[in-house]
Amino acid sequence: MAVLAAAQLLDELMGRNRNVAPSEKTKELNWEDPEYCKFYMVKFCPHDLFVNTRADLGVCSKVHDDEVKALFEKSTSYKKQAYEDEFIRFSQGMLNEVERKIVKGKQRLALIGNKSEPPSSLSPQQTQRNQEQIALLSTKINSLVSEAEAAGIEGNVEQAQGLMKLCDQLKEEREQLRKQNDNSHWSQTAEIAAAQEKQMEVCEVCGAFLIVGDAQSRIDDHLMGKQHVGYARLRMALEEIMNERAKQRDEKEKKRDEERRERHRQREEEEKKKEKDREERRKRREEEDGRRKHRDERVHGSHRDREWDRDSRSRHREDRGSSRSHRSRSRDHRDKARHEDRDRDRRRENGDRDRDRRRH
Repeated sequence: MAVLAAAQLLDELMGRNRNVAPSEKTKELNWEDPEYCKFYMVKFCPHDLFVNTRADLGVCSKVHDDEVKALFEKSTSYKKQAYEDEFIRFSQGMLNEVERKIVKGKQRLALIGNKSEPPSSLSPQQTQRNQEQIALLSTKINSLVSEAEAAGIEGNVEQAQGLMKLCDQLKEEREQLRKQNDNSHWSQTAEIAAAQEKQMEVCEVCGAFLIVGDAQSRIDDHLMGKQHVGYARLRMALEEIMNERAKQRDEKEKKRDEERRERHRQREEEEKKKEKDREERRKRREEEDGRRKHRDERVHGSHRDREWDRDSRSRHREDRGSSRSHRSRSRDHRDKARHEDRDRDRRRENGDRDRDRRRH
């Protein structure tokens, strides 16, 4: 670790290419190289926060390079989110550990506070009864001790042991009564000293114990300490990352909403355009139908006129034909009548000649 720290110091002073010969080609910087510290590129390296403190993480094994960090910040690659996720997991683990420390510190102070509370005092009557009971127990204990000694002298070992056990039980009972009386005489001086005892509290940032109402200089020293500042920076960095991600999510959601509204507006415009086109086509069809109907009516009218002319001419011809046939029939009838008259006249003449021949 010391060698690595010395190498990093030399890189800062002389540059990362200090060992490269003039004829050699320098390596192009790439923030994706595994030699560079991911945490340092995202925000900062937690190993640099708690140097020489109880939370010291040691020297970071990766390279901290400001130029690489600048390249990382300018990059728009999706891989940056994986680096941020790793920084969040590491920082959140440290903050969870200090949160457990804060909870334990508060529990410890609460336990100490409960122990420092004075027990409830007994009434004078109860104290008097306890004194009388203690005196009776003392008398009985002395009697049992004497009997046990006598039994031991006589050789009754079991009896002596039983008496001593009973004596021990009575001594425990007497000791409890004495403690009750001693606690009931809690002095006012002790209560004042307990009230004046320094009260402690737990720092909500780093979990350190602080004295309530301590001097401002000591409070400032604590607030400027590496451990307090380190955990505060971790919290602030996490909040910045989470707020930035929330902002990005809101912007993406807002952008998606705008895109949805734009698509909806475009669809509405397309629908309006389609409706307008349909209306125009409908009007054109109606106009074409009107023109076609008018043209058809004109064509049908001319057809009717031509048909009427043809019918008129046909009727005229028929009339002419019928008149000629009528005149022809009239001539035939007249001719027939004349033929009949001639035949009749001829038959009459023949009849007259026949009658003349018969008379002669």
